[in-house]
Amino acid sequence: MTVEQESDRAGLVRSYLEQGFYARRTFAEELTRGAELFEQVPVTFTGSGATVTVGELYRRAVRAAGALQRLGVLPGDVVAVQVPNWAEGVVATEAVLLAGAVLVPVVHIYGPREVGFILRESGARMMIMPDRWRTTDYLARLPELLAVPTLEHVVVVGEPAPEPAISWRSLEESAAAWEPVEQDPDDVCLLIYTSGTTADPKGVQHTHETILFEIRTQPRLIGPGDDEVKLGCFPAGHIAGLLNVMRSLVLGTPAVLLDAWDAKLAAAMIEEHRVTITSGSPYHLATLLDAAEETGASLATLREFMVGAATVPEELVARAEAAGVVTYRCYGSTEQPTISSGTVRDPLWPRQHTDGRPAPGTEVRIVGPDDEDLPTGVDGEVLSRGPELFAGYRNPELDAVTFAPGGWLRTGDIGRLDEHGYLTITDRIKDVIIRGGETISSREVEDVLLAHPAVADAAAVAAPDPRYGDRVCAYVIPRPGHTLDLAAVREHFRAAGIARQKTPERLELVGELPRTALGKVRKADLRARLRDGEGDAPA
Repeated sequence: MTVEQESDRAGLVRSYLEQGFYARRTFAEELTRGAELFEQVPVTFTGSGATVTVGELYRRAVRAAGALQRLGVLPGDVVAVQVPNWAEGVVATEAVLLAGAVLVPVVHIYGPREVGFILRESGARMMIMPDRWRTTDYLARLPELLAVPTLEHVVVVGEPAPEPAISWRSLEESAAAWEPVEQDPDDVCLLIYTSGTTADPKGVQHTHETILFEIRTQPRLIGPGDDEVKLGCFPAGHIAGLLNVMRSLVLGTPAVLLDAWDAKLAAAMIEEHRVTITSGSPYHLATLLDAAEETGASLATLREFMVGAATVPEELVARAEAAGVVTYRCYGSTEQPTISSGTVRDPLWPRQHTDGRPAPGTEVRIVGPDDEDLPTGVDGEVLSRGPELFAGYRNPELDAVTFAPGGWLRTGDIGRLDEHGYLTITDRIKDVIIRGGETISSREVEDVLLAHPAVADAAAVAAPDPRYGDRVCAYVIPRPGHTLDLAAVREHFRAAGIARQKTPERLELVGELPRTALGKVRKADLRARLRDGEGDAPA
């Protein structure tokens, strides 16, 4: 950060402390408190079928934290954890934080290139990973990991651990005593990398204060009820997955954690464990509803579904409502996890058409090219700030273009605020299609595509064109038993009253769309296909 940016952040931290948003607590303190208060709260792991209490997870973490310290892990050291939603991954996460180290959660499906980049940029001293998950052989990566200059130890969940790796079981069974360490709530405790939909992942630094505020805020957004049980759909290495876990450990929320998305298993778990709330992308919601219809699993206890991370068709929200699941949209990022959210108390229209109101403590501005504030209802870039806003990137060069004066985050998204304070995200700045000098919203194109009865999913991207610069290309997954061609798409757009220049001029029918672990479509991959000449010729 520049001197001015550091001054802006310091001023905001003081303000949030004065307003009572920050509690001056660390994760070690909150995890210890959570284990005392919620000793018997269950956390179920579908990968193993085991149910473990919050108290037992904490006791295992204390033993592991002592072992980490015996291996030389010091406060401020970086430890990466690439483990799915398994009990061992939760224990490792707690242990790293108890030891005072900086936790780097890594999405378990990341490959050697992504993991190598994260380890090198973060300066990780230790890596904790499984020996195998499904078809992925993590041990085959061991030589590459050991070539990372800063990495001193690799810990393997699985037996036996090949030398020079260390067995995770030996850490958990260690008799080494955990020594609590001095930590400042403003210290960076979490370094989490973005999903990298456009380039190399960016290392996002969070403090104890920023993440704990986010954890404490969530109960204000969900509906009332003392019987809450949450289904965790997101991977442990993603910010949303980490928050799912931490809400169980800190707030005592019973949870069922999936180690991979399986819609039929999710529906069965909802029925068996009487799950009341979950969250996910539109893909998660749509396939969950499909699975319930196909298998007959009951979703009767599922009161609400927070959906985000991608374009949310209003028809999907209506379909969930018809199934008795109150659905609302949310908006956030790794840098600021919950910028806005709907609630179960909102009317149907804003839950279908907006991304909710700014979260408690969060401020949002809509600005034009010169950072001037735009009137209500006018689209512009979304700037945000709030108590859970991150403390800057691992690579400080990225901060200069990310923070506007006053400590505002440049989200890179386009949106608008209405007269009732609801925020609606309309596009990504980098996702717009500029055809003949006219800016076209890819999200608007996708909304129209998703309303076609033959379309199961869709993504719109810019196809390079020597005359117009860009043309609209639609990648479409057809619904089973349906056919679609470009002529039918054009007629659909004409009937919807959409301007001709926004109508797709190229159609690519695909069986699936490339996605991040969160479920976001990797549009960079789709654009690369077009640049590399993959797919059909333009129609």
